[in-house]
Amino acid sequence: MIIYTGLDDIPPLPNAVVTSGTFDGVHRGHQTILSRLTEVAKASGGESVLITYWPHPRTVVSNDSQNLKLLTTLDEKIELLDQAGVDHLVVIPFTRSFSELTSEEYIHQILMDKIGTKKLVIGYDHRFGRDREGGFDYIQAHQSEYGFEVEEIPRQDVEAVGVSSSKIRAALSEGNIHTANLFLGRPYSLMGTIVKGRQLGRTIGFPTANMQVDDPAKLIPANGVYAVEVDYAGQTLNGMLNIGFRPTVAGTNQTIETYIFDFDRDIYGEHMTLKFKEFLRPEQKFEGLPALVAQLKRDEESARAVLKQ
Repeated sequence: MIIYTGLDDIPPLPNAVVTSGTFDGVHRGHQTILSRLTEVAKASGGESVLITYWPHPRTVVSNDSQNLKLLTTLDEKIELLDQAGVDHLVVIPFTRSFSELTSEEYIHQILMDKIGTKKLVIGYDHRFGRDREGGFDYIQAHQSEYGFEVEEIPRQDVEAVGVSSSKIRAALSEGNIHTANLFLGRPYSLMGTIVKGRQLGRTIGFPTANMQVDDPAKLIPANGVYAVEVDYAGQTLNGMLNIGFRPTVAGTNQTIETYIFDFDRDIYGEHMTLKFKEFLRPEQKFEGLPALVAQLKRDEESARAVLKQ
């Protein structure tokens, strides 16, 4: 996949089959669109092109931008789109001035002049241009003057999987990993760097890797204990993860701490990815460290059992 980080970098594409959108999460609904995009491109001997925006448009134009949490960072989205078989990815910097483009300006300046679109493939509810004024009906009515075809993915095809980014965010915020993973078509993940914490875990037999996530806008699932897979240095390891404030030891800041099973290395400053497999229990306060340790042993047994499946 060739990546362009602005419109000026795009070379002429002789047979561009295009779709566009934020694609946060690259979930199963998005995958329906991507599958059709690549199918149409191959059938016509063309190249698939996906236009996306960064930062997320809602962080620029919405009043609740501070509350928006993302399912995928830009790097994660790029990797997932590459895996989906997209030939060209155009990442447009989303600014206030860009948001003011009318649908006519968007069609002429981007789809026609910059990319040379031959066919546009969009989901049934896709909108574009200032105030989301443009859509399938608008393009279809004018496609003869634009010089490209437009295909709409039917509502029933997209909604057959019953998926949306907002539903996935809600599931993760409730600790409902099963539903989130089902909708995503893969385990939800967090990527980050290992930093030093209070190092209390090693004193009670459960040394943990304390993660600082790569992007502060990334959605952190609900506080609690999870069974996770850990991708580190080309290995896939098993572990259990605690997200929360550690009330038993008077913690004050939310932490993301992973106890990696059968692993004993100093990895401060290194990078890893957590893949959420199952929610085990909510965070709770124990009467003291002995009660906490007893529960952690039970958590480990539960996590190991889940990860064997």
